[in-house]
Amino acid sequence: MAKLHAYLNFNGNCEEAFTFYEKVFHTKNPGYMRYGDIPADPQMPPIPDEAKNKICHTAISINGDSMLMGADVIPAFGQQYIQGNNTYVMLMCDDATEAKTLHEALSNEAQAVEMPLGETFFAELYSSFQDKFGISWMIYFGGNKDVDCESNA
Repeated sequence: MAKLHAYLNFNGNCEEAFTFYEKVFHTKNPGYMRYGDIPADPQMPPIPDEAKNKICHTAISINGDSMLMGADVIPAFGQQYIQGNNTYVMLMCDDATEAKTLHEALSNEAQAVEMPLGETFFAELYSSFQDKFGISWMIYFGGNKDVDCESNA
């Protein structure tokens, strides 16, 4: 069964927030993936210089089963930070079938699809969308691309 995690988007202060959360939850952050670490993709816009040191992804373990994850929002990618809807429910799936099943069910009549379910540089399957009730979801199956963040901090 998929694990449920919280995913938070920030307006450029993700690293500061996660430094704070490390202290609050008495845990160590394994590292940060920065936008400058993303491999070039001809289907994506280039990463602006001012965004290259921003956080693309990070996570801390809360209790061994639950994680708090986060990233900075980058307007060049069509993302917009809006206080109040900057939280996602992330489902980390055990296999591709589970990811496809959950995506199909939850995205039925979706209000918005930010990324359709598909392969990315960081996951065999990933999607993000708002369900028909306006709840933001991420579906993730890392598969053979599942790696921990490596700290560049």
